Amino acid sequence: QVQLVESGGGLVQAGGSLRLSCAASGRTFSRYTMGWFRQAPGKEREFVAAISWSGDSTLYADSVKGRFTISRDNTKNMLYLQMNSLKPEDTAVYYCALDVTVAGTAGSWGQGTQVTISS
Repeated sequence: QVQLVESGGGLVQAGGSLRLSCAASGRTFSRYTMGWFRQAPGKEREFVAAISWSGDSTLYADSVKGRFTISRDNTKNMLYLQMNSLKPEDTAVYYCALDVTVAGTAGSWGQGTQVTISS
């Protein structure tokens, strides 16, 4: 059984930055593609970014490309999302996910962390 715990969400002004963290436990973290998803009020959950097990390959949604950076530290079982130049439309609950597939599904999810961007 895997446990994913996100942290780092909060309220920031547009143009600001936040760094989300996800602590993983219970499985061999380094074997899995990890990712971030988000869900805004009244909308479906959407893919944000993913990173390969080695960290050598990353993928981003067009809406965050150039502003967000996903990274991982397999020695600490940690996943990160550095978010810069934040916009009000980035407001959402952000979820950490393990074993992300190209179809946008995942084997396990965290409980989510709220990110709110004020204009």
